[in-house]
Amino acid sequence: MSYLDILLLSFRTIVSHKLRSALTALGLIIGIAAVIILTSLGRGLHSFVIAEFTQFGTNIIGIHPGKKSTFGLSGATISTVRPLTMADATSLGKLGGIVAVAPVVQGNARVETDSKQRRSNVIGVGYAVPQVWKMRPVLGQFLPSGEDANPRAFAVLGDKLATELFGHVNPLGKRIRIGTDRYRVIGVMEKKGQMLGFDMDDTVYIPAAKALEMFDRESLMEIDLLYGDNISVATVQKNIKQLLIARHGREDFTLVTQNQMLESMNSVLNILTMAVAALGGISLLVGSVGIITIMTIAVSERVSEIGLLRAIGAEKKTIFKLFLCEALTLSAAGGLLGVVSGIGTVQIISYILPALPTELAWSYVAAAFTLSLFIGIVSGVMPALKAAHLEPLQALHSE
Repeated sequence: MSYLDILLLSFRTIVSHKLRSALTALGLIIGIAAVIILTSLGRGLHSFVIAEFTQFGTNIIGIHPGKKSTFGLSGATISTVRPLTMADATSLGKLGGIVAVAPVVQGNARVETDSKQRRSNVIGVGYAVPQVWKMRPVLGQFLPSGEDANPRAFAVLGDKLATELFGHVNPLGKRIRIGTDRYRVIGVMEKKGQMLGFDMDDTVYIPAAKALEMFDRESLMEIDLLYGDNISVATVQKNIKQLLIARHGREDFTLVTQNQMLESMNSVLNILTMAVAALGGISLLVGSVGIITIMTIAVSERVSEIGLLRAIGAEKKTIFKLFLCEALTLSAAGGLLGVVSGIGTVQIISYILPALPTELAWSYVAAAFTLSLFIGIVSGVMPALKAAHLEPLQALHSE
């Protein structure tokens, strides 16, 4: 019997038992669709978080006060950490390969106009923030340069905050009160959205030196450095360490590169995607059990058929191929329908909930379909072996 004959006979057998075949394939359809849907949500979340994180640029190194590592020293020694100052930021900006520097102080304060007030994020920064964080003003200008020592009371509003305080009125030149001090609005930033839950549009930007006074801080919370493409991050880190150790007397700061943060986030998000894929894989496991059960029952129901085939000359390997082909055809059909159902469901979710990030993970789609074929082969082997080893006379006398 040729392979084409075996395939046609298997197909006819599957079609003649429509309900049984449909129920057998249903487990695989649900399992593969679940894998595709869950991994699409996981991959969508992965891409969304990475995009949100990298929208502020990639060639950035953040410097934080304090050494984030374990020391075998007393608490009294560790408490002598020197603050990161505006002078540190100025010195860092003079290093080779550094394009721009952004000192950062962050807090929360009441922001008032003559008729409205609300609490908002207040970020004290330097003039280079548009260059470092890849954002720009859509009205007016950002904070001017050259005012680190004696900054003027200028403020730049985020898009949402400007709308909340002034509506559709142009806020440029208007006076607002932040905390206890009055500031003049000189710009409004473009819409930037949220970054890891932090609303950049509901924010007011003021000079870092003013923010240090407002929040009664000695140290900057962070200094962000933008370095050029023509220098390696390792060289930049080495230069930063040498300069700050010379200024502070020891390494009492922590450097965090954008690549390090991206690698950590990638690892966490990849594990999340694999975890949700494993959850969908449980349904595939259930589907494989269904195929084994149905094929075993089919062997018991078709003993006389097997005996007749053996009696007219069919070899054991032909019977084996026949039942294995049936299992493989069922799993292939279930896998294909599962892929179509999964992709279709993802498209429907994207249409109904456009805010929910989804992205088809084609590697997982291919893996799920391949796994369905593997399940068909594995689950069909035992029933096929059982059918192939039936004795012809005994099988014919079973009726």
